[in-house]
Amino acid sequence: MLENTHPHYTNLNTALQLKGYPFMDSRIQSYLRFAASQQRDTEQIGPFLASFNRHSANPFLNYAIPNDAATPSLTDVKALIAAYESRKRKPRLEYVASLAPAVEEALVAAGFTVEGRLPLMICTPGSEQLLPAPPDIELIVPVSDAQILATVTVQNEAYGESAPSPEDGERLGNSLAAGGIAILARVAATGEPVGAGVCSVPGNQMTEIAGIGVRVAFRRRGIAGALTTRLVREAFEAGVTVAFLMAAHQEEVRIYTRAGFSTIGEILHISLPPK
Repeated sequence: MLENTHPHYTNLNTALQLKGYPFMDSRIQSYLRFAASQQRDTEQIGPFLASFNRHSANPFLNYAIPNDAATPSLTDVKALIAAYESRKRKPRLEYVASLAPAVEEALVAAGFTVEGRLPLMICTPGSEQLLPAPPDIELIVPVSDAQILATVTVQNEAYGESAPSPEDGERLGNSLAAGGIAILARVAATGEPVGAGVCSVPGNQMTEIAGIGVRVAFRRRGIAGALTTRLVREAFEAGVTVAFLMAAHQEEVRIYTRAGFSTIGEILHISLPPK
């Protein structure tokens, strides 16, 4: 299990503070609150900022973030559950665990179960490493409606989700117009989409790299790593000074480490199972 109190993470956070990046955990948590409010409804429920996507019940688009050092009561947790269930959404949270250590115990006591403890990784200018795409694959910034829809489509396929609606493409287009970044990988000779990834709308010179997905037939060719480094480069060129992500498993950790990312802690994913 990853803990922010591990000497490696403590030393890394100290080094980041000396480089001018103080309180990295808190900065990332603050950014997550900002990002959760983009294109979603939000409601403060006790010590929780709850966010709801009007158009999708996807649990990764509907989750709450506790206040730093929150100590929720059972009443607070029940109110949070009711807010999600009234919207037919799964009660769920994503947050930097070390900043609110009392929250997990309160949630587990109310029936929540841990989905995962994901490594929280960051990359700062000068740390990035170039991972080139295979010779037959090109990386482009999607501009046209067709390219934007292709980006969402290939991401959904990579993650085993259904085909996107035109509204999904519109939401990505809105994000790009607000400063978000997307990269589409495709076969150079045919234009066939093979993978994609995005950076969320920057705030406080930070962005989250997310949704990096590659179709099954094109995996293990270095495309995910190439997407990651291109997204990082685009973000830094746009003025971002900290790019962060959450790695789902150790294979991803290895890819992102090669791209120049370092692990500084963990993000807790926790939810209430269906009754």
